[in-house]
Amino acid sequence: MTPPRAGLDADAVVVAAARIANAEGYAELTLKRLAAELGVRPPSLYNHVDGLPGVLRELRVRGLTELAAELTEAVAGRTGDDALRAFCLAYRRFAADQPGVYAAIQPSVHTPETDPRSLAAGEALLDVFSDLLAAYGLAGDDALHAVRALRSAIHGFVLLEQTGAFGMSIAVDESFDRLVEMLADGLGSAMPEPR
Repeated sequence: MTPPRAGLDADAVVVAAARIANAEGYAELTLKRLAAELGVRPPSLYNHVDGLPGVLRELRVRGLTELAAELTEAVAGRTGDDALRAFCLAYRRFAADQPGVYAAIQPSVHTPETDPRSLAAGEALLDVFSDLLAAYGLAGDDALHAVRALRSAIHGFVLLEQTGAFGMSIAVDESFDRLVEMLADGLGSAMPEPR
């Protein structure tokens, strides 16, 4: 077994993986490419991570944790529509700034999530969504339905934007602002009636 390179650890491997995924695309992240980035041979990576599945799992945990932290920071001290707007803008910014990491956090029917750390990071992100929606009086199943709707709207917009699907001359930022307004109106109308 090759001795580990000095200064190389699991965190450095994941940081390099994020750099490659963001710059070149998530699909371009391979052990061979990662080893080249780090100046080691591919077998050396096994001293730090459990192969490519381990790298992808760690990248997912890191991405979910970072997104939850950024969303939490964005909504701090805000409530209602103001918090919703800050939340949506932070979500969109994260996906634009880290497209490869954003791709890594998306669940896939081909890779069902069973890793406890990934599940915990996903739950923490769900809590940020739920806390945001609590200001609209949504809880329980109503909140989960709203989380799905909110995530679907923002994620759909982000994917269309990332793939260049907004080809018309109208300003994409204005379209996003209008989407957020529609979400705020919808969430406001979903608030339970006072008793």
